[in-house]
Amino acid sequence: MTAHHHASHTHAPAHAEPDPDLSPTEYWEQRYSGSERVWSGKVNETMASVVAELAPGAAIDLGCGEGGDVLWLAEQGWTALGLDISATAVGRARDEAAARSLDGASFEAVDLDAWEPEPASADLVTASFFQSNVALDRIAILRRAMTALRPGGRLVTVSHAAPPSWAKDHPAKMVSVPEEAAQLGTPAPEWEVELAEERPRAATAPDGSAGEHLDAVLVLRRR
Repeated sequence: MTAHHHASHTHAPAHAEPDPDLSPTEYWEQRYSGSERVWSGKVNETMASVVAELAPGAAIDLGCGEGGDVLWLAEQGWTALGLDISATAVGRARDEAAARSLDGASFEAVDLDAWEPEPASADLVTASFFQSNVALDRIAILRRAMTALRPGGRLVTVSHAAPPSWAKDHPAKMVSVPEEAAQLGTPAPEWEVELAEERPRAATAPDGSAGEHLDAVLVLRRR
């Protein structure tokens, strides 16, 4: 589920937020179908900086939205599968992959609460801003996704650790990296926490002034 997908979005277009009482599928379909394109289509810079150092292989992106991260992964030589609950978002991602002739990028519309990955099928699982105001069992989904990792494979998540600097009364749930590293990195003999930190990222506030986002970055490696 594309929760707040893509740091690199310009501000979300001014359209009504969908009703949070909708089912997750309906919520995200409204979120996407109500506008031309929701995100910029660019990769999340924090994600790119972490993944750029890895040797390409097979990747799965959770809550891929319109596919910015998956398209970037495919451009770097990965065989990347993007999963998202919104068929509208997945359709846009497929069109963009076709437009760029990226054979390495594929997409599926799927409810991640019901998704079962193929064990030991991936070298990388990514989740950018996989947070949501509607039902999303984030930890359970990430744990299941981690079963897809081969030995030496990595889970890389980039999340909102704090609201944007200009939005102090932001209601969204934030992610605590130490807490999540502890929850996901067990049992320790199997998982190594390679990175668990908060990184500031420059951003422009809606009024045009300089501000920043605080990203929570987690990299877990299957030993």
